[in-house]
Amino acid sequence: MLAPTPYFADRGCHVRIYEEARALLRRGHDVRIVTYHLGRDLPGVPTFRIPAVPWYGKLTAGPSWHKPCLDILLLFKSLAVTHSFRPDIIHAHLHEGAFLGVFLKRLLGVPLLFDCQGSLTGEIVDHGFVREGSLPYRLFKVIEGFVNRGADLIVTSSGPGAQDLRDRWRMAGDKVRVLMDGVDTDEFSPRSGADARRRLGIPPEVPVAVFLGVMNAYQGMDILLDAAGILGERGAKPHFLIMGFPEEGYRRMAEERGLADRMTFTGRIDYGDAAGLLSAGDVALSPKVSLTEANGKLFNYMACGLPVVAFDTPVNREILGETGVYARFGDAGDFADRLEALLANHEKRKELASQSRDKVVREHSWEARGADLEAVCRELTC
Repeated sequence: MLAPTPYFADRGCHVRIYEEARALLRRGHDVRIVTYHLGRDLPGVPTFRIPAVPWYGKLTAGPSWHKPCLDILLLFKSLAVTHSFRPDIIHAHLHEGAFLGVFLKRLLGVPLLFDCQGSLTGEIVDHGFVREGSLPYRLFKVIEGFVNRGADLIVTSSGPGAQDLRDRWRMAGDKVRVLMDGVDTDEFSPRSGADARRRLGIPPEVPVAVFLGVMNAYQGMDILLDAAGILGERGAKPHFLIMGFPEEGYRRMAEERGLADRMTFTGRIDYGDAAGLLSAGDVALSPKVSLTEANGKLFNYMACGLPVVAFDTPVNREILGETGVYARFGDAGDFADRLEALLANHEKRKELASQSRDKVVREHSWEARGADLEAVCRELTC
């Protein structure tokens, strides 16, 4: 597995890499992860890292002009690892990994599986890295096309993502598969939130809305603060438990808007602590503003038995189905309305919580995803 990212840094992309590797290992496969120098090793999954690059310490999601230097080191590290470990498949995560994978597959003579979690050009525009139509944008578009054509098979984390590949890049239908994210339904499960609330200093009677994930405008954090402000103006004051990083900027924004007393920012949390902290919530939030990229946090919310308020997008509907509460895309006012109504309706929350848990256990466990991924790998090697 090629992972051009500071794995493991307790965020969605890394969870997919880790859980896919674990699922394959449980099914008897041998997996090696090759990744950046940053992050931490998790038990049970062999991980190999590039040499330390002193000037690069970015753990958050998003593009960087420094990453090509790290990716060159990643290519050489991959070649060193494959000298002793001869893979049957190169499983490349993200577009940078697949770009390197195209060269590795030609050198090693093995197939390339591209684990695509969204559009490269869409991501760099959403993150404000380049402007659509600019020269750098056109360069990245060429790279995206090269990667898509160079992979032997592509798995995407959402149906809309797969359709985007077929429509925008004219990829053959049999070259693209949907392999949605999953969740460890034993680790993430409904439990009492009393201990978590006590640790966080949140009174037991206060309604709590939780958010878990990377904190930036792309994930809808600005909209979340706007919605909290709207509810405050109406006199509705739920408490917001915001888990993730980098939180400093949003903590300051909350203070400047007079929202600090209604928001708890935990900063970065360990993946192993996520389920316990989520239990403090009555409702979970996902104001992410993307029409095609995956939304893995929803699976964790559902497994913990939390009703979810999210924007009305194809990806969110594909995951949540009838268990979701949907706001108009990008509309902070409607998001606040939906959250307020759901917090006021205990029976509705209870009903959606039960339906969400049942749906995720039935359809979205990592055990089921492991079998699907294994089938894809066998198809590539037969």
